[in-house]
Amino acid sequence: HMRESVYSYLNTFEPFDMFGLEHIVALIVALAFIIVLPLYAKRNLNEQMQHRLGMVIGWLVFGNYITWVGLEAIAGTFDVKEHLPVHLCRFTNLAIPLVMVWRSFLAYEILFFWGLSAMLQASFTPDIAAGFPHFHYFRFFVGHNLMVVALIYAVVVYEMKPTLASLKKAFIALNAFLLLTYVTNLLLDSNYCWIMGKPPIASLLDYLNPWPWYILSAEFVALAHFG
Repeated sequence: HMRESVYSYLNTFEPFDMFGLEHIVALIVALAFIIVLPLYAKRNLNEQMQHRLGMVIGWLVFGNYITWVGLEAIAGTFDVKEHLPVHLCRFTNLAIPLVMVWRSFLAYEILFFWGLSAMLQASFTPDIAAGFPHFHYFRFFVGHNLMVVALIYAVVVYEMKPTLASLKKAFIALNAFLLLTYVTNLLLDSNYCWIMGKPPIASLLDYLNPWPWYILSAEFVALAHFG
């Protein structure tokens, strides 16, 4: 019975209206959080409270992905071709506690570039079907926009600063990740990171060359984004 109700909940929703009110409001709320939260913590909280708030943000982003996978599993719709953390955004969600809780500078260097470039693009062209107030709507914006809040928080409050060497590390790590993704796609016949073909919905990739050349173009786009 629980399986059926979770299944019907996950698959029943009002469609998401891109650039409609629910999208614009989500962006405005995200922007407010990005600006206000780090500044507030920096000015008004002692070091212990700053770290606690940072941990809460980190675990929220982490838990967001775990909750989604848990719900899909309960509903009986968990699919290794769809739900593994082999998408850049999901992997970043799982890795963010390394920065927010353990303050790993190496993790920060990589996630800073991955997060800010991938997440900002995703926020403007969300890859979701479900509108407000569905779980998928919140899952998307918590997984992407709160991720940006976390990274800006690390800069402002933890005073972590990326360097040119960080950019290089992030780019090398990106290609290592894409290689891993490619192998996963071959093994599972999946299309993580859209390496095997362009996404079914409109995206930036539509403006690039046909497969597999758009992957090469996307490398340059990513590098420009990082810059």
